[in-house]
Amino acid sequence: MEALRYFLPQVWFVILALFLFLYVMLDGFDLGVGILSLTSSDEDRRSLLMTSLGNIWDANETWLVLMGGALFGAFPLAYGTILSALYIPIFMMIFGLIFRAVAFEFREHSNRKAFWNFAFGAGSFMAALGQGFALGSVIEGIAVDEAGHFIGSTWDWLDWRSLLVALTLIQGYVLIGSTYLILKTEGELQKTHYRTAKLAAVTTLIGAVLITIATPVFYEAARTRLFSPPLVYVFALIPVLGLGLVWLLLQSLNREEEVTPFIWTILIFLLTFIGLGLIVFPYIIPTQITIYQAAAAPSALVFMLTFIGVLIPIMLFYNIYNYVVFRGKVVGEAYGE
Repeated sequence: MEALRYFLPQVWFVILALFLFLYVMLDGFDLGVGILSLTSSDEDRRSLLMTSLGNIWDANETWLVLMGGALFGAFPLAYGTILSALYIPIFMMIFGLIFRAVAFEFREHSNRKAFWNFAFGAGSFMAALGQGFALGSVIEGIAVDEAGHFIGSTWDWLDWRSLLVALTLIQGYVLIGSTYLILKTEGELQKTHYRTAKLAAVTTLIGAVLITIATPVFYEAARTRLFSPPLVYVFALIPVLGLGLVWLLLQSLNREEEVTPFIWTILIFLLTFIGLGLIVFPYIIPTQITIYQAAAAPSALVFMLTFIGVLIPIMLFYNIYNYVVFRGKVVGEAYGE
């Protein structure tokens, strides 16, 4: 029984990390396309961007719902503390997702599309910004008492470090959104997103470098973990691999390849998640609450595993089937070949 108390929280930590990665990867390009729609020069371009998401955007967000439910069931203490500390960023994200969902549907039937176009782009930006602030605040740490309850103020989440994380995440979403549009478009519109992908790759790299420098400087726990063997060798390798992947991404963009930029971007996101997971583990709220302190009873964790073990393959199959069915280019008269 004692072994289960340590093993099961680790399993659920990995499951939550998987849900978060799948959400960021899938809804990331979704939000990135929405942000890019704010820069579209005419209605035809914007229509193509939104058409590229028409049959997949709602399925992408199911991973966020699943992650929230899994956090509540597996780590109820962390769920309550995080929501108490991050009400504003979380509601910012929720309102942004609502705005973009409503705008997506209403725009189709509206004769005056300007307002709904703006609502879709602004909602995407707001959702990404809220996620960035929440991520930055969790990495920085949440003020809690001995019982793990939030004791900070309403605005603890707002500082320059969480702002840096939020802006970098937005650029990352623009990057994966651009590489997705390279896959889905052609002609002049595709060339435009080769350019936005290059720009976003550079700005994302700058933000990542600044975060990498700031993390050990301002967070003592992270600094101790980063420079303690044997993890110091792993953490030394991650930036090197990251720079290599960014170089490969830029090379593929310069050669105007279609598929490989998206693949390199996904690998960059995956490498970032691995590094983040190694820094955070075993904390669910750095550096206060561990996964062992916040975990539900072993019986509850086992009960949830029996359902999640069936649900994950079903959702993955649905996502894959969705993308296979709706694969191919979206083409407009003005921007096709």
